[in-house]
Amino acid sequence: MIEMGNQINTSWWSCLPGSISQLFRLTVGLILTCVVLMIIHLFQRRQKLLSAFRDFPGPPAHWLYGHVHKLKNGDELQSMTKWTETFPRCFPLWFGKFSSILIINHPDYARAVFSRGDPKHPLMYSFFIPLTGKGLVILDGPKWQHHRKLLTPGFHYDVLKPYATLMAESVKVMLDKWEKIVSEDPEGSVEIHKDVALMTFDSNMKCTFSFHSNCQLDGDNPYVKATLELSNLIDQRMKTPLYRSNFLYWFTSPGRRFRKACKVAHCHTDRVIRERQKSLKDNNEGVQKKKHLDILDILLLGKDEKGQPLPHEDIRAEIDTFMAAGPETLTSAICWLFYCMAQNPEHQQKCREEVKALLGDQDTIKWDDLKKMTYTTMCIKETLRLYPSISLLLRLLKSPLTFEEGRTLPQDLMVGISIYGIHRNPEIWNNPEVFDPMRFSPENSHLRRPYDFMPFSVGPRNCIGQQFAMIKMKITLALTLLKFELEPDPAKPAIPVVQISIHPENGMYLKLKKLP
Repeated sequence: MIEMGNQINTSWWSCLPGSISQLFRLTVGLILTCVVLMIIHLFQRRQKLLSAFRDFPGPPAHWLYGHVHKLKNGDELQSMTKWTETFPRCFPLWFGKFSSILIINHPDYARAVFSRGDPKHPLMYSFFIPLTGKGLVILDGPKWQHHRKLLTPGFHYDVLKPYATLMAESVKVMLDKWEKIVSEDPEGSVEIHKDVALMTFDSNMKCTFSFHSNCQLDGDNPYVKATLELSNLIDQRMKTPLYRSNFLYWFTSPGRRFRKACKVAHCHTDRVIRERQKSLKDNNEGVQKKKHLDILDILLLGKDEKGQPLPHEDIRAEIDTFMAAGPETLTSAICWLFYCMAQNPEHQQKCREEVKALLGDQDTIKWDDLKKMTYTTMCIKETLRLYPSISLLLRLLKSPLTFEEGRTLPQDLMVGISIYGIHRNPEIWNNPEVFDPMRFSPENSHLRRPYDFMPFSVGPRNCIGQQFAMIKMKITLALTLLKFELEPDPAKPAIPVVQISIHPENGMYLKLKKLP
């Protein structure tokens, strides 16, 4: 029987022409060789990671999945909190058997990483490049330094000052929408996330390139719809392993939608830039003497060391970066701020009283009022501690890293600085799950170190728009508290999940009580 089987197996080979038979055998041999080499490479990689993490204990990992099964939506932040309590310095996180990252959740370890200037790991940020190009978030090295230096004046207080009026205008449109909804259903709850997203997008467009879109009332604005859809598609791609391959992704339905939405966003930005360039060319002196410059003006007027203006693609990259990252993170921050106010009515009332005392009979906020909102600022910072918009920052070690206590990581390893973990670390914060704005009172400022609290990152690569964000949050909260009392909806609790930023899983529902 065995002999007959061998004869049959060899007979079908013999039916093939000689050259085809040899080619087939060669192909099969190459495939098997590649498979064997890939398996060897994977096991060598695993051994390298095991060796690198030998001195770094962590939570038990599944033999096949690693910790992936603990990182599903609704579980990842709870798991991170639990692991931080057990491993308050750092711990390895495994994605299957052959991929791992060291999660850092202590400010001393974060300082050791940030003080080196290691580049961002491309795993997360590469998915944004088709939309944003290579702007500040993506760039490294001298080009990043040049762009950062060029853009920094755009976020100076003198430039931000006129933005306050534009921001207030957008907030009032949102509040008028809510007032109408509440008048029709006083006992119902309002899903605020979508409205906050449109409001932040509206004000960002005004401040970035002086574009009044009316997008809060006109839901069919193609640029707004495209950019908001791109955020969802990027998050979906980051969480789907098969979509991480460019070759595979562009042939999928989400990939085609992504390209179409990118085209819409880029066409809009290109048109705005060309129109402003023409205006600058026709009246250069007039643009330079504008009372209020927006971010696009600053980019167009900027020069490099040789006196050359920025290329068109660099200007578009920075505009698209600001329009993609700004509304995304601001929407998250404002929604969780409202949530914390609803959950903590005593702090909400203190903020309301502070705002009323400052504004008096005014119906809007003036620039000088913002710096006097002491308690409101404390509540905003406490919200950003509990719900930082960006929960994790990735770095790729370009050389070995030794921590103060002597443990060492080899180069070419990926580390993740968990802002969420540091902000909830019981070694750093007493009762870290409790909303306590007094942590940020001026009297307690000596208790905080620079790396204890970093919702906008720290060091030279911190968020360039952090003052813009703080101003926007103050204005939004102040105007809202003058008009509504915020209450939670127990039937629809907000569950934080990690997307590009920390989002409420099924929306953010609050009850809005109109104030007399």
